[in-house]
Amino acid sequence: MKKVLFVAVLLATTLTASAQKKAKKAVAAPAPVEVTTDNTLSEQEQREGWELLWDGKTLNGWKSPTGKEGLEEGWKVEDNQLKLITTKGFSTFDIETVKKYKNFILKIDFLYTPGANSGIKYSNQLIQGRFPMLVGCEYQILDDDLHPDAKLGVKGNRKLGSLYDVIPAPEVKPVNKEGWNTAMIIINNDKVEHWLNGVKLLEYTRNTQMFNALIAYSKYKDYPNFGNIQETSIMLQDHGSNVYFKNLKIKELK
Repeated sequence: MKKVLFVAVLLATTLTASAQKKAKKAVAAPAPVEVTTDNTLSEQEQREGWELLWDGKTLNGWKSPTGKEGLEEGWKVEDNQLKLITTKGFSTFDIETVKKYKNFILKIDFLYTPGANSGIKYSNQLIQGRFPMLVGCEYQILDDDLHPDAKLGVKGNRKLGSLYDVIPAPEVKPVNKEGWNTAMIIINNDKVEHWLNGVKLLEYTRNTQMFNALIAYSKYKDYPNFGNIQETSIMLQDHGSNVYFKNLKIKELK
């Protein structure tokens, strides 16, 4: 068992190292398109096929994954931001898009408060039980310096930008600890990438023996076919912390 676990950890570390090596060789990511107003699309973005996931004013297009009422208690629209202000338990105010997507580029600006924990989830599936909840692959949003989760997991796979509890992001990454950051998730069929502020953090391929082995030694091992769901909503996670979002944009890939 220890030998197999070692192999799983080695696979995760290898995937991260491979992404770092490729990122060094790759041409720098295109410069972000300047948008003069938050939560709007430039003419170029419109031509390229980008859509807004959030209108900047309401919760239209979003819903509770479990049909709970009262999302307005946890989400506050203020200063052109979608603010998660939590006062209840974990997952009470999880929120997901009504629409589902398959192949896409997703960009979300986020700002975490000191000690915060949240995430952006995809490849989602609803798990029924005493406490129904939506589970999926998570782009971890975390204050690595102050939240205890940063010290848990394996090889840092619960830190900012990681595929939570599965594949760690690099220890050195371009994070703005006191301001806004931009998460980008690219999904093209089964190939998935996590980016932070224009730098690729990791990449992996779903529906493979390697990926399934990593899941088998994660907290998600008991969820059938976890992470391999191709058509998915986009979810913002409530983990009991105050986190702010803006400029939620998606471009569907043909």
